[in-house]
Amino acid sequence: MSGRMEVDSNVGDNPSINIGEEVEEPKMGMCFSSREEVYTFYGKYAKHVGFSIAHRAQHFGDDGQLKNFAIECSRAGERKKRSEVNPLKPSLSTKIGCKARVRGSVQKDGRYKLTTVNLEHNHDLIPTDSHHFAMNKKILTPVKRRLEINDQVGIGVSSNFHSMVIEAGGYESLTFDKRDARNYIERGRRLRLGEGDAESLQSYFMRMQAHSERFFYMIDVDEEFRIRNLFWADARSRVTYEAFGDVVSFDTTYLTNKYDMPFAPFVGVNHHGQSILLGCGLLSSEDTNTFVWLFKSWLSCMSNHPPKAIITDQCRAMQSAIEIVFPQARHRWCLWHIMKKIPEKLKGYAQYEAIKLAMQNAVYDCLTRAEFESKWEEMLATFNLYDNEWLGLLYDERHRWVPVYVKDIFWAGMSITQRSESMNAFFDGYVNPKTTLKQFIEQYDNALRSKVEKEKKADFNSRHKLFDCLTIYGFEKQFQQAYTNAKFKEVQEELKRLVYCQPLFLKEEGSISTYNVQEAMVVCEKMKHVDFVVYFNSTECEVQCMCRLFEFRGIMCAHSLAVLVRRCINEVPSKYILPRWRKDVDREYACIKTTYTGFGNDFNASTYERMNKKLIAIVQLASNSKGKTKIIDLGFDEIKERVMKEESGDGSNLPCSRKSPICTSSTQGATSRKVKRPSCYQTKDY
Repeated sequence: MSGRMEVDSNVGDNPSINIGEEVEEPKMGMCFSSREEVYTFYGKYAKHVGFSIAHRAQHFGDDGQLKNFAIECSRAGERKKRSEVNPLKPSLSTKIGCKARVRGSVQKDGRYKLTTVNLEHNHDLIPTDSHHFAMNKKILTPVKRRLEINDQVGIGVSSNFHSMVIEAGGYESLTFDKRDARNYIERGRRLRLGEGDAESLQSYFMRMQAHSERFFYMIDVDEEFRIRNLFWADARSRVTYEAFGDVVSFDTTYLTNKYDMPFAPFVGVNHHGQSILLGCGLLSSEDTNTFVWLFKSWLSCMSNHPPKAIITDQCRAMQSAIEIVFPQARHRWCLWHIMKKIPEKLKGYAQYEAIKLAMQNAVYDCLTRAEFESKWEEMLATFNLYDNEWLGLLYDERHRWVPVYVKDIFWAGMSITQRSESMNAFFDGYVNPKTTLKQFIEQYDNALRSKVEKEKKADFNSRHKLFDCLTIYGFEKQFQQAYTNAKFKEVQEELKRLVYCQPLFLKEEGSISTYNVQEAMVVCEKMKHVDFVVYFNSTECEVQCMCRLFEFRGIMCAHSLAVLVRRCINEVPSKYILPRWRKDVDREYACIKTTYTGFGNDFNASTYERMNKKLIAIVQLASNSKGKTKIIDLGFDEIKERVMKEESGDGSNLPCSRKSPICTSSTQGATSRKVKRPSCYQTKDY
């Protein structure tokens, strides 16, 4: 086959390939700027030759960056043997073990180079079949408009599609089929909101913007300028992101049975571990382009500061959009979503219960990556699961969901075993499957008001009530004084485990001491001793445990604390008391008045907005100059004293009576209480 081919005229109806355009065969050594460009190139070749393609294996390094990948013929892989599935429920399968594929690797200069090219297929290639493949189907804009108009006047899907067939001169002249037409019409119906819905949205947005200039919203419209997607975030959500936007959970759920419209909230966690809303959207579909639009809108709203980590379910469209919009963010799949699919994916095997237990043991009980990979391989070999596509995909993407692969960075306490937050969790009690869009807008403020009130109560309790210490160790007192009650309880759970931990000194190399901490625990109703390796750096007073609890949740583990006790260290360095969990930090968003919360009738939101802009402008003038920063600090302190002494009505009604009137994140350092930096006593083991 020659290296270059002319495209036949009978494929010219696809807008992605023009008549006379040359299509080049893939060759080893070809370089591209992105994986998407490789896929587009290979897809164009596949369309001309007569097959479809799919992403397959990909490998990521320890840093989470893509190293190599493969795109293969969609007929690759073997179908399940009849004994492995329900013989009474036969199913169609395209899998016949085709080996045609391309493999690529990411070079040091960022280019994507083809390292393997196999163009040989074990099945017939018929170019005229290409328009039946899903990857090649497309409904052009004029056709979309015709389908929608016919649907609005009451023409059924069958008659609607049949008219298109006649107008095009036959089925082979269309780039879509009846199913595609039905799906598009159903998506179009979601855009035609019910009576009062559009008015409710418009009224809500206008009310929010009138209340605060910092209210943000974006509207995505189709070719006919009809609403397609929405995104909005109020002032409090935007400022809250500055404090707690390091880790974000993103999930979609359907707002109503009537509209079948995905509602997409961005959710974080605050200093109490409570869910906080960081913006939300209403979508007409759940494809990559829609998620890209939503993520870019959200990023623009948050001053182009992407999250460090994001949690989603196992959705390819979301994953692709995250790689485009948040390329540096660590992306993790929610383990709950994956493990709940075990019955669906593995129930057909005769040894299902044993397979399920083996998989759970590999996922939950392993402490190292090598241990996980060994147990996973043992599971595949024992039950002959090598041909199971689902397990193959999960293994290829293990860095996104297996606990030992995701515990190396901070996830703000979002457990790997719980379900990621969704609308059902965040708006529980205010929204149900029968809620209309108009009702949702009306309940939206009520739900957020309830969340704010719960945070205020937790703040109050943390300031005025303390849990008793369980031990005599000074570091427990440190955490009691610094952390919110919810986070201090998590510390105490680790302190309780000290009873079951026995630290053993192994060796000392320079300033690094190595310990083996043996913990007694119950696994599957049996007592078991598990060994944890802990390193202590006496020079930096740093402690690190292989369980990585501090890196993952920001809470020191029992194993690390056991080593500190062994070394007679009674206080922990300030680096182990995270500001994120502190109860004595003044946070700017608490001063933001919204339509669902406020600080009394005397508080003037527009005055706060005006003063806040002035303060931010002053802080920005300082840049990184220590001299200017010192001047501003002294000036703010003077202003604070003068305001507090003012006895007039204007001076007695501050927006934050407990806090400094200067409530910006840029000035927190000047107004927050000072934290004592404990000394680090170092002793030798005997």
